[in-house]
Amino acid sequence: MKIKVKVPASTANLGAGFDTLGIALSLYNEIYLEESDKDEIITIPKIEEFENPENNLFFKVFKETLKANGENERKFKVKQIVNIPVSRGLGSSASVIVAGIVAGHRVLNKELSDEDFFKIAYKFENHPDNLLPAFKGGFITALKEGEETYYQKLYFPDELKFIVVIPDLELSTEEARKVLPKTIPLKDAVFNLQRVALFISALQNKNFDLLKVAMEDKLHQPYREKLIPNFYKVITNAYREGALGVSLSGAGSSIVAISNRNFEKIGEAMKEALSEVGINSECKILEIDKKGVQIEEL
Repeated sequence: MKIKVKVPASTANLGAGFDTLGIALSLYNEIYLEESDKDEIITIPKIEEFENPENNLFFKVFKETLKANGENERKFKVKQIVNIPVSRGLGSSASVIVAGIVAGHRVLNKELSDEDFFKIAYKFENHPDNLLPAFKGGFITALKEGEETYYQKLYFPDELKFIVVIPDLELSTEEARKVLPKTIPLKDAVFNLQRVALFISALQNKNFDLLKVAMEDKLHQPYREKLIPNFYKVITNAYREGALGVSLSGAGSSIVAISNRNFEKIGEAMKEALSEVGINSECKILEIDKKGVQIEEL
């Protein structure tokens, strides 16, 4: 059996929706898998660390999925095409966790329920707002309460695109969480509650002029901005060129703007702000992915 798994990137938080909102994006990791006489991993582009099975998150999740179902002995050859940048706030870890679980169940010829998915996924990643967009696609709100996970898909207008600027600056989620305070003022919690409700409603009603205020945040971005030089200049430049809303993507370091026009101009303006402080970056103009993970036998 030879299979191909295609899994999307994602952007989480979207300003006020801290640890709550996530959207799947049209940027994909692809993984090819076939049974072999030994375990072997090839990465494109070559990432030596990921070619060691002990360091490869996809492979660890895949093997854990097999082990949880009583399969310990089978060996596999993996080709992993890495298109989602690592440690940039674009769901690279979530994408390979999802891919590993889905691939494992296909190899086992076993149906994958939500319960089975989360049972494995939460051993590696505890945030459903990251996992679910890669798994289900679309725009999702999610929470985990004890052993239960609750989520809903939300409406996102097709005419909006994401201008994602990816700095040449790695920033792990763990590092980005360390700068967050243990407690916050009540007024800051209210500030975000008001805006996340407004954000969802503005998208449903296509009142795009509300997105700028709806994507403001006081729970995480003010604390993480110091990790990304010239962060607020990036945002200012994006709005100058017509962005509707701008925020940190996940924990960073990528910054995402939402717009229905001027995509290239917005991206160049954002890159320019990073260039001013000596940081190279690339820009990708992406759409919402509505399918989530896809798998096929070859």
